[in-house]
Amino acid sequence: MRPNKGESGPNPMTIESVTLPSELRDFVDTAEWTFAKTMPEWPHEYIVRERVDENLFVRLVKHIRQYGFEGRFYQRVLTYYAEDGLLYWTMGAPLEDTTIINRCKEEGAYENRRRNGTLPLDDHAGK
Repeated sequence: MRPNKGESGPNPMTIESVTLPSELRDFVDTAEWTFAKTMPEWPHEYIVRERVDENLFVRLVKHIRQYGFEGRFYQRVLTYYAEDGLLYWTMGAPLEDTTIINRCKEEGAYENRRRNGTLPLDDHAGK
């Protein structure tokens, strides 16, 4: 999944799908995702490594990083993976230090909101 040339970041109309293997699809569908209450202007949810199956968590992180694409959150560059209208990402720490996987609806991604003029007034640059 890569944005078309000349575009940056997730755009649901241009992303080609590399689907999750069935075990990872079941994992993301059945994991207990937590809404991120500390950032209501950026609706997303997350799972915590220590609260889910370790092997599946690691496999999902690797899948995101292998099949994802670079996108921005303000000045920060992250690797996103898109499937079924959702974006998945980590904060880019080394695999052994990664403790959170996030997800949001594709239309809620920074670059889509910037493109559509719907960025929140509260700037989270650098977070």
